Amino acid sequence: MTHEPPMNDAGPCVRTWPAVSTSILTCKIPVLFHQPFSDMMRFNLVPVVRTFSVFCFAVLLASPSLARQASIEAPASSDAWVSAHAQTAQTLIEAAMADSAAWDRIAYLTDTFGPRFSGSRNLERSIDWIMEEMQRDGLENVRGEPVKVPHWVRGDEKLVLLEPHERELLVLGLGGSVGTGPGGVSGDVLVVNSFDDLAARGDEAKGKIILWNVPFTSYGATVTYRSNGAVRAAQAGAIASLVRSVGPFSMYTPHTGNSRYDENVPRIPHAAVTVEDAMMMQRMQDRGHTIRLRLEMEAQWLPDADSYNVVGELVGSEYPEEIIVMGGHIDSWDVGTGAMDDAGGCVAAWEALRLMKEMGLRPKRTIRVVMWTNEENGLRGANAYRDAHMEELHNHVLAMESDAGLFKPSGFGFSGSDAAFDLLTEIGRLLEDLDSGTVTRGGGGADIGPIMREGVPGMGLNVDGSKYFWYHHTNADYVDKLDPDDVARSVATMAVFAWVVADMEQRLPR
Repeated sequence: MTHEPPMNDAGPCVRTWPAVSTSILTCKIPVLFHQPFSDMMRFNLVPVVRTFSVFCFAVLLASPSLARQASIEAPASSDAWVSAHAQTAQTLIEAAMADSAAWDRIAYLTDTFGPRFSGSRNLERSIDWIMEEMQRDGLENVRGEPVKVPHWVRGDEKLVLLEPHERELLVLGLGGSVGTGPGGVSGDVLVVNSFDDLAARGDEAKGKIILWNVPFTSYGATVTYRSNGAVRAAQAGAIASLVRSVGPFSMYTPHTGNSRYDENVPRIPHAAVTVEDAMMMQRMQDRGHTIRLRLEMEAQWLPDADSYNVVGELVGSEYPEEIIVMGGHIDSWDVGTGAMDDAGGCVAAWEALRLMKEMGLRPKRTIRVVMWTNEENGLRGANAYRDAHMEELHNHVLAMESDAGLFKPSGFGFSGSDAAFDLLTEIGRLLEDLDSGTVTRGGGGADIGPIMREGVPGMGLNVDGSKYFWYHHTNADYVDKLDPDDVARSVATMAVFAWVVADMEQRLPR
């Protein structure tokens, strides 16, 4: 059940909804990249460029003859239905590229509210602000849809190398880990390179701290040691588990992320160390040195907390019940500021819809922006959305997600019918100037996954992923990692696809 946020004269949103509880645990596999931002000059003309762009578009709408003369010709291979949307698509692109509005909003959101972990005050304050700003932007049906979210608290943590020399090492507890208790746990370290390596050395593991020193190959292949390392180490009799941070590059930056336990296996503390320290301890072991550590973690679970999925819309003029959903997740881990993962994805969808509203566009179908809560350690927001909208999922035409960082976009990865793939490929031709319209087979996202499994076609924004895992789930996830030009390109790409699918005569086939 959802309710409209009450408004007072100043326009704030007040949330008073009952809670809805769902639960699932998942792992996502994002991809992305960042390129240096060098062209600062164009962002000095923000008001002039945007105002002129919107004015010209209004004139074109008012005069069919001018519109025909100024229309931008679609590629020859495109059907007439794509050509009919070329002018609007070009105007959306120009407006998105005219300034750094999206990047500025990401910066304000992340600088002001910081990391937005499930159960935290930061997350709920950011949600309140977003709903207020959406209303000021003129979006429709702005609301918060209630979700009960898990509440894990990191607390203080410390890792000390005791032998062969003494010093403190950086550490980040992994999501869901138990604490060590007062005084921590101390023990000798056994460094292993795989699950098979531990199995082969099982007699040495009892009473030790296991360090999984597994070099990054791909996220999917390497993250299993973060997810399952505590269970495997405990089965071997270890007292704690450490994992080499899951990333291809490090400047002494540990990476956090989710982990899991097995109810039939003792729960032991589980944390991440830097790539540098994992490699150092491997060298020490290879030399025959005794490695001894003391790990202290105050991690604990608190009762589930209230949160909300944020929703804002542009209601369709002819088929308002048919919905194109696009967005990202508003929560983040409790380190860094979650700019890359995933404030950027949320703001890109929001900015795309805001531009349409500013231009006076009204698509035939409803475009809905959703910012899901609790993606990082539970996916309860995604599942709550599915449950709350189950009766209308047959009218969810397309779901779009950006959770790969707003690095230079190349297009979308799509999962759906061949007929829909062909139509989306044609739409992508409208983005040839940005080189961001390529549609590939296979794609989606963690938050749209639950509704995709109910039959909704879905697609995820593809971006240059060269450096994403440098910053993923670290204290380095700040807005400076995003190039304003790449952010603007991402907004334009999402806007064009969402607009054309929402406004074309034919419904995207399943």
